[in-house]
Amino acid sequence: MLGKRSFHTTMNIDKETQEKIQELQSFEQTLSSLLMQKQAFQMELSETENALKEIVESKDDVFKLVGNIMIKSDKTAIEKELKQKQELLALRLKSLEKQETELGKQAEELREEVMKKIK
Repeated sequence: MLGKRSFHTTMNIDKETQEKIQELQSFEQTLSSLLMQKQAFQMELSETENALKEIVESKDDVFKLVGNIMIKSDKTAIEKELKQKQELLALRLKSLEKQETELGKQAEELREEVMKKIK
């Protein structure tokens, strides 16, 4: 009877470990997705900052793309719009970085837990 109980406990640990491994894989997929989102926002932020710099330095008329056409726009309004976009993108990036850090910590804790059970 004792032998069966011991074997049964070992199977539970194995199942629990397998579930933790699956959870870890899910964390890693989510982290990968967050990283891709973060990179996209970083690129967009960089483009916005470059556009803002060009507008600030420009002495000429400013144009804005709307669909397939380019229309003359008010420089001050475009500058304000780009600054708002810059702030929003920076805020989103900060939020993603916070999520990435938290998820990374959770994944590392789970990874350590799994490694202890595997050994």
